[in-house]
Amino acid sequence: MRLVRYGERGAEKPGLIDAEGRLRDLSAHVPDLAGEVLADLSALKAIDPRTLPPVEGSPRLGACVGQVGKFIGIGLNYADHAAETGLRVPREPVIFAKYTSCLSGPDDPIIIPRGSVKTDWEVELAFVIGRKGRYIPEEEAMSHIAGFCVCNDVSERNYQAERSGQWSKGKSSDNFGPLGPWLVTPDEVADPGNLRMRLTVNGEVMQDGSTATMVFKVPFLVSYLSQFFTLHPGDVVTTGTPPGVGMAMDPPRFLKAGDVVELEVEGLGRQRQLCVDDA
Repeated sequence: MRLVRYGERGAEKPGLIDAEGRLRDLSAHVPDLAGEVLADLSALKAIDPRTLPPVEGSPRLGACVGQVGKFIGIGLNYADHAAETGLRVPREPVIFAKYTSCLSGPDDPIIIPRGSVKTDWEVELAFVIGRKGRYIPEEEAMSHIAGFCVCNDVSERNYQAERSGQWSKGKSSDNFGPLGPWLVTPDEVADPGNLRMRLTVNGEVMQDGSTATMVFKVPFLVSYLSQFFTLHPGDVVTTGTPPGVGMAMDPPRFLKAGDVVELEVEGLGRQRQLCVDDA
């Protein structure tokens, strides 16, 4: 299934994309794609999409999961990205928080915060927890995942690396966490460890990589994170980025108002964001 949330910000409704690519309304069956709804999607899978009301027009798409409890980032998780930044591949996953107030829809604007001088892009594969778990064995990890989606881990590098403290202040500005367009259930993702990833800025290819160069794979990450805290339905983990980020260019290149960022992960859909200055 390709699940979506559509409508005005803060009032999104659940929906799905049918085999013909048409948006259909799920709100008569579930209140939101969130929490315990994600723990068991079997009832939704049993619905014939043709029986659902079609949604007319082209409504805004919101983040593809609602009521997110934890939004966890994994840093330096691609060997080729670590190499371009001049940093060693970590012995264990680097974990940081993206505060949930940064969540936005896949085509909402990237808001460049006041005083920003180094706003950067990162195309990433994200997964959403479906089944609650603690101390999850790696061989059981995939059964705890509700689905996969595209994430742009937008990052302000000056705030992240040069303003002291943890990375989260550079990762959590408003609209720095576009998720979607769809939450794709695991049965439709043949191999999350081998998906093409691509990002352009103003039509110029910046990132063109694959999840095949991911250091710590998805099952390991689920198990690893669960050793430190309980994973709950709706928690989001974004798993790192391939090479081609702006800070690693010579000279470095960063986003400015008017730039258009487009990104995709194979089988998971596309995002498009216009960069705007914060009011």
